[in-house]
Amino acid sequence: MKIFLLSAIMITSIFANEYYAKLEPIESYQVKAAVAGKVIFSNSQIEGLKANNTTIVELDSSVDRVELEQSKNKLKFIDEMLKIEQNNYDRLNQVSSKSAFEKDTQKLKVINLESSKADMLIKIENLKDTISNKKLLEKSNYIFNIAVKEKDYVTPGTLLYEAKDLSKGKLEIFVPIAQIEEIKNKEIYLDGIKSDIKISKIYDVADSTNISAYKVELIVTNAQQFSRLVKIEFK
Repeated sequence: MKIFLLSAIMITSIFANEYYAKLEPIESYQVKAAVAGKVIFSNSQIEGLKANNTTIVELDSSVDRVELEQSKNKLKFIDEMLKIEQNNYDRLNQVSSKSAFEKDTQKLKVINLESSKADMLIKIENLKDTISNKKLLEKSNYIFNIAVKEKDYVTPGTLLYEAKDLSKGKLEIFVPIAQIEEIKNKEIYLDGIKSDIKISKIYDVADSTNISAYKVELIVTNAQQFSRLVKIEFK
């Protein structure tokens, strides 16, 4: 019985620092609609490929563009009116025979126009932001899934597409809290081969599922064949 117990302890010790994890992209993104609109372009051909400054999804912004141009024109008119009313106030303010009421009335015209100008500037910037949010581009990420089709109507928060950053890989394992300090100074082997990677992050709070272990994150710089199972050893 003692021999069996000793053997069991030795086996546990041998495999205590051996783990398995799925190699995942370093980042995964769910891109959702920031504004409402009708889908006028859905690049289904890029699905399953890496983007290269590619438009993925575009929402109709024709009305927003017209409104933006009209708002810019209105801003010009407000600037012209403001200049005239400001000149009138400056001249009126120099005439001693004019009452304080007349001067204040003219000053209020200037203030109201300045307020209208500020509101119009905000409106223009909001329209620019809305237009930019209706054309979604990706520089280099892998397009995993496109969730909308042309002629779909989306509201804010609707999933448009999913993308993944394949520039690096990520391995996540759960290590018993008692062994965390032990693995910090050990070499890391992947699939039995010594690697030069280091522990990227150790989460110092256990989650609700793995209550007696900390999540440990490893970053793989030259990642290949994502989603495969990788054997991780600390020696």
